[in-house]
Amino acid sequence: MVAASPDLIEDIDALRMKFRAFLDSAPKPAGLRNYGPTPTAADVEPGRAWHRYLADHGYTCLHWPVEFGGAAATVAYQAAFAEECARAGVPRQLNITGVDLVGPVLIKFGTPDHKERYLEPIRLGDAVWTQLFSEPGAGSDLAGVRTRAERTADGWRIDGQKVWSSAAASADYGLLLARTGPDKHRDLSMFIVPMDAPGVSVRPLVQMDGESKFNEVFFDGADLSDDALIGEVGQGWAVAMVTLGRERLTLGTQAVAMFQLHERMVNAARDHDLLDPVLSRSMTRLWTRMWLLRYTWQRAIDSGDLTSSAFSVLKLMTSETDQDLGDVATEVLGTDACVDPADSGEAADLVHHMLVGRAQTILGGTSEIQRNILGERVLGLPKEPR
Repeated sequence: MVAASPDLIEDIDALRMKFRAFLDSAPKPAGLRNYGPTPTAADVEPGRAWHRYLADHGYTCLHWPVEFGGAAATVAYQAAFAEECARAGVPRQLNITGVDLVGPVLIKFGTPDHKERYLEPIRLGDAVWTQLFSEPGAGSDLAGVRTRAERTADGWRIDGQKVWSSAAASADYGLLLARTGPDKHRDLSMFIVPMDAPGVSVRPLVQMDGESKFNEVFFDGADLSDDALIGEVGQGWAVAMVTLGRERLTLGTQAVAMFQLHERMVNAARDHDLLDPVLSRSMTRLWTRMWLLRYTWQRAIDSGDLTSSAFSVLKLMTSETDQDLGDVATEVLGTDACVDPADSGEAADLVHHMLVGRAQTILGGTSEIQRNILGERVLGLPKEPR
């Protein structure tokens, strides 16, 4: 089991060896793959079995307080475990929303009943959650959501639409940001939505790589009980900021995955006899950028400050580097880049990474928004006219 370590200065190298030995010897459920933060429908059952194994050995919810089943682990501890999972090719949880986003929100803002009802199923992997934030007209501008929550005699009535909701088709519950008044920031509230509630419908979106991880979610007079509200009415923006802060910690695992992809790209180029001086320079430049990202990530987690501007730099540069790395697949594979990404084999897998990379500069906040944040909040430049 994992020992609590809120103030411990760990020997990170020793921890890595411990994590690596555990992950190497752990039995892997049939069908398990490193699907990243979001499982497809086919990933849910093997992902749930893997999550339960991690939970039984104390390796889920590492950042949660001990009283809720966590380990009160430091940021460095969490990052080391996440990186070793990426190296081992396994997910570190069933899905990111429940463990990393909803758990901290309920611990900070939830009622005693919320904590008793929802936290343990999240820790054990019994419940899949989805984040119901983005809308067709409010993606990067999160405060612009228009989905409305109106008071009823015994609760709330929800009308509106969400989009890009990860794992919504498999989710048991959703974390919903909705408008409860006219003020852009002060009149947002957060709710728990049972995804099987009448008036809630989900339509999966098929991505160009053939997978279907994201969804549209429609609310047509969906009724929620009064205890579905998290925190106070109008506190939704503050609650949302907690979830976005937790998302930043996942950036480091992407750097590990990029190194693995880079190595495969180089090997594929050699196999196709395409590793000429021009392509070699491109691969070297990408390798250098990846190391810069890795060291920036290390500085950010060493500070332990999730509000650090370094995380905005990381989001921007990680997205663009990952996208550029995927684009190299066309140079590495030549005509093999025309294969169906749903096929098996190395070429299809690299094409899959190339297609997924197109979304990197959009999801989680566009590169344009990240540049605005850095310009306005870090460099003190004039705000963009709105």
